[in-house]
Amino acid sequence: MLGLNKKDTSFLLIVIALTLLTPFMMQPFPEGSGLAQFNGGYPDLMQKIAIFGIFAVGFNILFGLTGYLSFGHAAFLGVGSYAAVWMMKLLTMNVVPAILLAIVVAGLFSLLIGYVSLRRSGIYFSILTLAFAQMSYKLAYSVLTPLTNGETGLQLTLNDPRILDGAPETSSLPVTHFFGIPMNASTKLELGSHVFTFNTGYYFCAIVAIIAFYIAIRIFRSPFGMMLRAVKSNQQRMTYTGLDPKPYTLAAFVISGMYAGLAGGLLAAMDPLAGADRMLWTASGEVVIMTILGGAGTLMGPVLGAGVIKYLENIFSKINESVLHSWFHWLPDGLEDVVVWIFARFTGEGWHLTLGVTFMLVVTFLPGGLVEGLTRVSHRLRNGKKSKDKLDDPDPEHHPDPEKHVV
Repeated sequence: MLGLNKKDTSFLLIVIALTLLTPFMMQPFPEGSGLAQFNGGYPDLMQKIAIFGIFAVGFNILFGLTGYLSFGHAAFLGVGSYAAVWMMKLLTMNVVPAILLAIVVAGLFSLLIGYVSLRRSGIYFSILTLAFAQMSYKLAYSVLTPLTNGETGLQLTLNDPRILDGAPETSSLPVTHFFGIPMNASTKLELGSHVFTFNTGYYFCAIVAIIAFYIAIRIFRSPFGMMLRAVKSNQQRMTYTGLDPKPYTLAAFVISGMYAGLAGGLLAAMDPLAGADRMLWTASGEVVIMTILGGAGTLMGPVLGAGVIKYLENIFSKINESVLHSWFHWLPDGLEDVVVWIFARFTGEGWHLTLGVTFMLVVTFLPGGLVEGLTRVSHRLRNGKKSKDKLDDPDPEHHPDPEKHVV
């Protein structure tokens, strides 16, 4: 189907099903229960997981296939956001033109940076991309203030021309939409004590994420993807065969930058605000952690990594000491304070410590990321089932001893 083999088609269908059912999976606990704090089925978090999943999948095309580690991909995320907001200010609040402009601008910007950075490899390439990202961040705060609005960030105003939309009919800022369907529209479904939220913005991001994921599968399985793996495996040997790796690595860099621009455009489509903080080096480091945590070089790994990190960021960061006291109130007073103090180091403002410990454990025991862990569990379940079938087989003649038939 759609140019994919049977295995990849089944994999894509599973990804589609999981993506569309995310509002159910992210809301496992009843409302009002003590565990409802861990529910993540609200639009903002689900949108971030889909958007940063796109960002990580695009980064994985560069890092996972070619082995080139970029520390400057946040620059393309920020440029995409700025381009999208400018499109909404000048032309229309429809998100489609904004996202298309974000992809084009990020692609051109990545072509420029990639052409210069890819003249070096290894750590020198990484430092070059980091330098370009930091220059972009500083320029957005200083020289390019007329375009970026500096520290305040680029945002919508009532005086924006919006040529296609015309003059605003109300005194409030317009809402982003997809051909008239507002991005902030939500529908709630109550099933017993569970409340599930279905948000237009999330499903728009989800559909875009599925399309981006499908394109990534085609790239991974294509001859182009094989050439990128050859670059990662042994670039010198590839050169000896008469093939120039530079066009392939530059193409991978630009495609990866366009994915980042798409993610930046979607961020602006969900919340029409673009700031230079999206271009900061920490944002570039975050996508690196997402990819490694999930499993670099795999298709599903970056998405899993993005989901885990955004979940920790949005859920664990909201667990403060008052919430912890409500959980451990049954303990004696002295012991309760000690337990709350310990857990508070890993929640609230200290959620980064939880992320750090998680990343350390995964890298130490699962070098292939979360995907490797899932693969190990799958293999153990299969081997356990095979062993059980052999034990339960009542007819040993079905499995004769080969030594008895040796002539």
